[in-house]
Order: sequence, then C-alpha cells, then structure tokens
Amino acid sequence: MGAKKVKPLADRVVVKPLDEAEQMRGGLYIPDTAKEKPSQGEVVAVGPGKLSDEGTRLKMDVSVGDKVLYGKYSGTDVTLDGKDFLILRESDILAIVP
Repeated sequence: MGAKKVKPLADRVVVKPLDEAEQMRGGLYIPDTAKEKPSQGEVVAVGPGKLSDEGTRLKMDVSVGDKVLYGKYSGTDVTLDGKDFLILRESDILAIVP
C-alpha cells in the first residue's frame, strides 16, 4: 500500500516531506534528533475537497505534484511502505512553490 493508493478524505492532502541536506559545510553531520522537521514537501495525494454548507464540493487549490510549504507542526506523520509522509488539511498549506 503506497502513498499513491491512499485516498485522503475531504480537504486533506498527503505530502512527502523533502529531504534536507544531510551534511553541512565543513563536513559536519547533523544527527536526526537535532534536525528540524522539514516544512517543504511534494503533494502525492489530494482529497476530493470540502463540502460547503450548501452541499457542493469545493475545489482544491493544490494538486498532485505541487511543491508546497507548510507549518513545522502541521498535520499528522504517517509511515507507508517504510516511507514517511504527512497528512494535513489544505488550510495548513502556506504556499505553493515553483
């Protein structure tokens, strides 16, 4: 069951966090416990959208393949097929980056 087979509900989005550089200048390595949580990732799955009060489906502003910025503490971390992903609401996404 990979991330492509996960179907988020409502306005939720599955994001694969982008790996930050493992090595700093000067050859120093940062241990995993000292690294900050990434705040940029790629959208791998998108829900159908939130229902409005009138019962119509609202269109999502993000789509699969978009690179996005999100808050450091947003969403829920999940592991699928040994890979880490983040499930968050579309409203937790701050921006789409080129």
